[in-house]
Amino acid sequence: MVKVIIRGEQREYEKGTSFETIAKEFQKDYDTEIAVALENGKIRELFKKVTRECTVDFFTLKDEVGHKTYIRTATMLFFKAVHDLFGNEAASQSCVEFTIGHGYYVNTHDTVASNRENAEKIKAKMLEIVEKKTPFMKRSYPLDEAKDLFTAQGMKDKERLFSYRMSSAVNVYEIDGYYDYYYGYMLPNAGYVKWFDIIPYEDGFMLLLPRRQNPTVIPEFEERRKLFETMETSQDWGTKAEIETVGDLNDQICKGSLSELILVQEAEQERKIGEIAKEIVARGNVRFVMIAGPSSSGKTSFSHRLSIQLRTLGKVPHPIALDNYFLDREFTPRDENGDYNFECLEALDVKKFNEDMIRLLNGERVEMPTFNFKIGKREYKGDSMQLGTDDILVIEGIHGLNDKMSYALPQESKFKIYISALTTLNVDKHNRIPTTDGRLLRRMVRDARTRGSSAQRTIQMWPSVRRGEEENIFPFQECADAMFNSAQIYELAVLKTYAEPLLFQIPKGEPEYYEAKRLLKFLDYFLNVPAESLPNNSICREFVGGSCFNV
Repeated sequence: MVKVIIRGEQREYEKGTSFETIAKEFQKDYDTEIAVALENGKIRELFKKVTRECTVDFFTLKDEVGHKTYIRTATMLFFKAVHDLFGNEAASQSCVEFTIGHGYYVNTHDTVASNRENAEKIKAKMLEIVEKKTPFMKRSYPLDEAKDLFTAQGMKDKERLFSYRMSSAVNVYEIDGYYDYYYGYMLPNAGYVKWFDIIPYEDGFMLLLPRRQNPTVIPEFEERRKLFETMETSQDWGTKAEIETVGDLNDQICKGSLSELILVQEAEQERKIGEIAKEIVARGNVRFVMIAGPSSSGKTSFSHRLSIQLRTLGKVPHPIALDNYFLDREFTPRDENGDYNFECLEALDVKKFNEDMIRLLNGERVEMPTFNFKIGKREYKGDSMQLGTDDILVIEGIHGLNDKMSYALPQESKFKIYISALTTLNVDKHNRIPTTDGRLLRRMVRDARTRGSSAQRTIQMWPSVRRGEEENIFPFQECADAMFNSAQIYELAVLKTYAEPLLFQIPKGEPEYYEAKRLLKFLDYFLNVPAESLPNNSICREFVGGSCFNV
């Protein structure tokens, strides 16, 4: 017998009892299904067994690690169904490319017709496997055996990925004869995947899964056509560059051809910025360029580069940060925890902003504010502005796309731009890289460099930042006149050098340790790229340093 302490209560179990068995005893104490166990501070999948005296706790589907485990398991279940219905090639060639809202877009690359009938077939097959509670098995393979296994299945992307692994073994998951590789944890059997839907979409299907905050409800799919087209364009660019996965990127690094690729993508981004500038000028009556996007999207560098392009077209741009219109600290709203809520619209002096902008539009001279974040007050230092015939205000802030922020300005005078780091690079075809991971690493590196913030603090704040984005940015992204993807296909290999030492500083036992460990494992797939390879106007420079702009 083995002594196990759970929630302060000591129990005894036979050696070899699974964590799933123990979890079922304590499920009544949790409001959501238990997904993984925590044994002596280390995450364990529920099919693992107790072998020694330990302290055990659990993560549910409402926890970040539990939610990611559910998504990962549902994804493998999807590919298992595709494999059984349409064959090995369909499963191996299909790719989870990106998310639209809470839908996971799987491009089947012409191996499965995208229609309602096939969507229903895949869903029915998944439900059949769920009903049987078919178990997921995990086995460690020697590296060469794992490469041979996936080569035989036509998964050359995994073979290429494993070529850059330093470890001698690979953990492979199997469900009823279907093998796949995923980084992260898996649920013990298909019976846990109770909530999902499949709909046909474009060249494949949307796998609809619950939000973490409400893990038993499948949200209705929200069409975001502009976002999808922006992601597709970036995906196509990666395909033409022959870099769709991390293995492809590592190949390019080893060949010594990455410097040229960096210049090509920087030129491509500059071309797109130039096209946006031409569209602004062609409108003829634009006086306010409103730029918004989630945290660490590169808004500041983008606004500088856009301003340069506008200058080449004869315009005189002036940057304005909406942050300078924050209310004085004592008037700032607070959230449900009593903390200042700097993310909400009510934290800004919207009335004063509109008054100033209308005065500028009418040709008046206006003294512009600066917000002093140290003392939490708006200040006036004699900086005045008056718009000439060719002047344009380039306004940047999280509420830039919300018409409530600029309610007094004529619609025809505004040009709205949504910017985000929309990562389209995959670890492999079945392991997508969340765009939030790229932005989190960007912010972590920048905050450590410019504010002295620890990685632990950045991870701690991230859920609050994400909530603010969900409430104040994403609902307005489809209202944009233009979208710009600031993600660079090589940037994670650059950020790795800076992020890894920061993540290693987070001590075991801290709540942020598990996210740090996940990110470290993720970064381990990449070979390093030195920042010296980047031009000094690169958006990536905003985060790693060395930018020619004041960022």
